[in-house]
Amino acid sequence: MKTGIFVGSFNPFTVGHDSIVTRALPLFDRLVIGVVGDHVQKPGLPSAEERVAVIAKLYADQPAIEVKPYYGLAVDFAKAENAHFIVKGVRSAKDFEYEREQADINRQLSGVETILLYSEPQYSSISSSMVRELQHFGVDVSPYLPKK
Repeated sequence: MKTGIFVGSFNPFTVGHDSIVTRALPLFDRLVIGVVGDHVQKPGLPSAEERVAVIAKLYADQPAIEVKPYYGLAVDFAKAENAHFIVKGVRSAKDFEYEREQADINRQLSGVETILLYSEPQYSSISSSMVRELQHFGVDVSPYLPKK
């Protein structure tokens, strides 16, 4: 069984994240969405359980998708899930450089490969931090959140 993981804090889970999941799913028999449980550099983060519940509801009808919290390194989560691939989304050259460095370290630590999927153009400006900022100012953010 070919398993991949898609990891992030997902605060909140956006249409861009959903696009990556939808496009990555055909590559695997099983895709595990790993929700960061540690509050490293993310004060005010809703609990992992809350974020897992929201995402799991979106994919309740997809047996090949599992949503789980994880604590620690993504490569340790990958090993625990018997996954040989980490899926990441890339919106820009800045994202690419960050993810390239992460991929190199992850491969050195564990042999786990990273698959980068480029953002669809209509989602390239959408980020969780942008959505949170708009929410803070009372803007309707529903166009940026998956509807399922």
